[in-house]
Amino acid sequence: MISAAGVEVRVGSRLLMEDVTFRVGPGDRVGLVGRNGAGKTTLTRMLSGEGQPAAGTITSTGEIGYLPQDPRTGDLEVLGRDRILSARGLDEVIRGLRATEETMATAEGEARDRAMARYTRLEAEFTSRGGYAAESEAASIASSLGLPDRVLGQPLHTLSGGQRRRIELARILFSGADTLLLDEPTNHLDADSVVWLREHLKAHTGGLMVISHDVDLIETVVNKVFYLDANRQVMDVYNMGWKAYLAQREADERRRHRERANTEKKATALLAQADKMRAKATKAVAAQNMARRAERMMAGLEGERQSDRVAKLRFPTPAPCGRTPLTAQSLSRSYGSLEIFTDVDLAVDRGSKVVVLGLNGAGKTTLLRLLAGIDDPDTGAVEPGHGLKLGYYAQEHETLDVRRTVLENMKSAAPDLDETETRKVLGSFLFSGDDVDKPAGVLSGGEKTRLALAILVVSAANVLLLDEPTNNLDPASREEVLAALRSYEGAVVLVSHDEGAVQALEPERVLLLPDGVEDLWGRDYEELIALA
Repeated sequence: MISAAGVEVRVGSRLLMEDVTFRVGPGDRVGLVGRNGAGKTTLTRMLSGEGQPAAGTITSTGEIGYLPQDPRTGDLEVLGRDRILSARGLDEVIRGLRATEETMATAEGEARDRAMARYTRLEAEFTSRGGYAAESEAASIASSLGLPDRVLGQPLHTLSGGQRRRIELARILFSGADTLLLDEPTNHLDADSVVWLREHLKAHTGGLMVISHDVDLIETVVNKVFYLDANRQVMDVYNMGWKAYLAQREADERRRHRERANTEKKATALLAQADKMRAKATKAVAAQNMARRAERMMAGLEGERQSDRVAKLRFPTPAPCGRTPLTAQSLSRSYGSLEIFTDVDLAVDRGSKVVVLGLNGAGKTTLLRLLAGIDDPDTGAVEPGHGLKLGYYAQEHETLDVRRTVLENMKSAAPDLDETETRKVLGSFLFSGDDVDKPAGVLSGGEKTRLALAILVVSAANVLLLDEPTNNLDPASREEVLAALRSYEGAVVLVSHDEGAVQALEPERVLLLPDGVEDLWGRDYEELIALA
């Protein structure tokens, strides 16, 4: 269980919410909603124990399983399977068993006897923690999230960002935690995995708080909605499901509007009467009291909901370039003995639109990193054409320097822009005032997305490499990205699970990984988007 009392949340000097009080108990499945930047991720981090509120208290009982938007693991040499099993401490026990088995097979005398005794202790511990049934459960969860045995047997550093995130989600679901805090759990999941996750979370008997822009997930799973109103700096608690919440929220806003209109009418009448009475010295005190009463009436009103601000996005006017600004020939990439893809060719012509499809782990992100020059291919080469200016949007936001502020990241990307112009661009992406001085490392997933897109806008790029550009965005911001895709005149190489993003791109060609087959785009490929 998690309880919050009088919580105040700030980022720097900016107040996100105050006097927030709620409880998440067994059976509560809460959808935490609000626009990008409202404080959802910040609040969730505090509930997990990774941050502290500016005021108020947060208490919890039982184990908490927390999935951040961009999970980080310390040791990337760990196998995927061991990372999942570590949620119950089984990874160390299994490694101990395997090492002891080797000792038993090679040692003699007392050494062999000690190994046998140790093996007996480890086996008893393994059994007490669930044993082979737990291993089977972990494998089942991983498979349901699109993680085959081949991936589970690889070190984390060989996996894509999406695969590592699914490993973390599997670890948390396997942990048996009493309360789950999940920040955008459907990111990087294919369609079948999303359906499985909905049903799994719906059956969860402990507490659950989920941040998600997947409306179907919220509608299917949650029985309570906590709405962070960024305009009023409050949290509204609705003890009901999603559809009922939408209706009730609109009813609440209509009520607030009526109350405000009635109060404003009464206050205006009081102020008008006070103005008339001030002319007479004998009624000056009464007039003053009347004016104060009007002020108190207005001060007691709840703020009227304003329309959520949305970043205004238009991709850059592409710089002039030659006919084929980017060419890749015979690219291959492996991690150790694991072959990702081989002999991939791609010619990106001026203004062309290419979508890259393939199952999770097929190498889509790896290919974009090679094209962007971040990683080197094992074989083959990436050749820049005349006038190439690349813009790369990374799904894990690796292009951002998390140690530098929002403003410093922008200045680094666009050194020719003066301070005023830089702040103007950031303002159009909803970074204003003290927001520009926040380190990029403390931004939410949606805010990092906005900053990365703002950097693209000032890049004058004529070839955009976009890796899941609509992840972490609220519906209104997503529509801005889709509109920008439709109108961009440069070339685009897109990786996305979002069918709307591919439709907005209107691709001419498709590149299928890991085989590297290139084909003209056709409607037959549309059903592969969500599966990829």
